[in-house]
Amino acid sequence: MDLKTKTAAIVVSGRTRLDALSPQERLAAPPVTWKVPDAITEFIDCAGCPQMVVIPAGEFTMGAPPGELGGATQHRVIIATPFAVSKFEITFAEWDTCVDEGGCEGYRPADEGWGRGKRPVMNVSWLDAKAYANWLGGKTGKSYRLLSESEWEYAARAGTTTTFSVGDSLFPSAANYDGSTDGSGPSDVNRQQTVPVGSFPANGFGLHDMHGNVSEWVEDCWFDDYTASTPNDGSPSHEGNCNGHVVRGGSWEDSESELRSAARTGGDKSDRFYSDGVRIARGLWHASVMFALTRRNAEALYPAHSGRASSGTTLSADYRLPRQFDL
Repeated sequence: MDLKTKTAAIVVSGRTRLDALSPQERLAAPPVTWKVPDAITEFIDCAGCPQMVVIPAGEFTMGAPPGELGGATQHRVIIATPFAVSKFEITFAEWDTCVDEGGCEGYRPADEGWGRGKRPVMNVSWLDAKAYANWLGGKTGKSYRLLSESEWEYAARAGTTTTFSVGDSLFPSAANYDGSTDGSGPSDVNRQQTVPVGSFPANGFGLHDMHGNVSEWVEDCWFDDYTASTPNDGSPSHEGNCNGHVVRGGSWEDSESELRSAARTGGDKSDRFYSDGVRIARGLWHASVMFALTRRNAEALYPAHSGRASSGTTLSADYRLPRQFDL
């Protein structure tokens, strides 16, 4: 039984109680995650590809309560199937691989003199971010894309209801942002530049830098606030101004309030700023085997596929399995 089938069974069971609630009760209900036991949690599709984390299905209340600064209208969202999200913001090293291999329209963004490598790529527009996801999809044959706004907030909250995934307050020891009172720096509270990805602890889903470092483009067209027509199934919204797109997470130059899990802003699809980067998602359409294979039983079961893979499967073995067993 594959991941989607197992998840579907858990979702049906879990939604029975939630479906019995009134709309007001459901809005106030705590978030739930429907995770398949012993399922794979992380994988990499190829050498130079970003490390991906499997995000379980679930349901949560999106938006901010009226008392929260800049609160967006709360509404309930169901993420009915698991999906994968890059563990880190896309790095300069990963972007440069795209350019070196003929992708990303040949655009090599500036690093402002701060360094490339494991620092998050910046100075990329929404169009650039889409080009990276499209290149990666073509390279791997997998469904890489930008996150929807609701997927992003679900992944950022990671089962929490607080202002940030770490609680109702944020500190510079937990994220890269302007934590100063007067904008002075550089200092430990206002670094005034990006830092290498993964410099701070991951959230409950295993994702790093969902708050700060660089802001992250998502798929959705820009609109001022959620309405009754806003998707509640995890899909992106294509209403509103589609020359503009939503940006999430806040950056190294932003204050704490702009890093809230519910905080949202936007920009023109061609804008390139040194505060903006990208994180990507991938569908799990080919998920079939959700148990770890050892070197011995992989060799025994699939001798034609024995031998070290260049970087294919990331089940616990080093072997590239037949496509039906790929994520």
